[in-house]
Amino acid sequence: MQGTIDGFSYGAVTPVAAFLMACLGAALGLRCMNRSLRTERSFKAGWLALGATSIGSGIWTMHFIAMMGFTVEGVTIGYDKPITFASLAVAIGMVGVGIFIVGYRGATRMALVTGGTITGLGMATMHYLGMAGIRLEGQLEYDTITVSLSVVIAVVAATAALWAAVAVNGFLPSLGASVVMGVAVSGMHYTGMAALSVHLHPGALPENATADGATAPLVPLLIGPGCFLLLAAVVVMFDPLMVMGTPDWNDPRALNGAGRPPGIPAQRQVPRFGTHADPASFHSRPRDPAPPGEW
Repeated sequence: MQGTIDGFSYGAVTPVAAFLMACLGAALGLRCMNRSLRTERSFKAGWLALGATSIGSGIWTMHFIAMMGFTVEGVTIGYDKPITFASLAVAIGMVGVGIFIVGYRGATRMALVTGGTITGLGMATMHYLGMAGIRLEGQLEYDTITVSLSVVIAVVAATAALWAAVAVNGFLPSLGASVVMGVAVSGMHYTGMAALSVHLHPGALPENATADGATAPLVPLLIGPGCFLLLAAVVVMFDPLMVMGTPDWNDPRALNGAGRPPGIPAQRQVPRFGTHADPASFHSRPRDPAPPGEW
């Protein structure tokens, strides 16, 4: 028997909340990755790890907030905790591999393609592994073409995000890049959900379902990643370089030959008392003529 699927049982609440969490994770991850490019090599791995965990946690949290609105008429939905948390580990691990490749290799074409492909596959793997953790009285089936489309969306979104992390400077441009990535991640999720169909077991009856069957098991699982994202946001807010980027006067490429930013005049040197000064450095003022009778 074909199950009736509803992915928006709470209306626009779950899609909007999921989108915001995806944007938050992307914003934190992109700023951490950008910050790693402006720090000493000994701290680079720490910033990249924080960025990978932020993006992975944001994607995972987005997925399961969206899944709160997922219901199948006639059955109660549960989740296998080991598989659910394994999907979080996969998301963080594979996103981390992609971020470290670009973080250490730079924005070369090969690094972006390799890192973006691994990161995108990590996003897609997280989604479908998380779906494999669903427990209901039925069987999940997917349309192959739509699944492939969702994977392509994930890879393209991940590649664009990694490029933005190393190429886009400043708070507002990075915020725009995180919104684009949030749209792409949400699009990947709902494209994957559009590929889903559920075939119910003969024993599945409507009276077995409960109204909060899809929500109650997920709320405790989201507390940990949600708290981590809030803590990562605090780190970002208290690091000026993380928020605003490196000022021009700290960028050696923006300095002129005198070691100062262009447009800032050199300071005039005032000679010390008793030293021999260059007459050309002074603007002498003509002396007042002596009064008559004085020499």
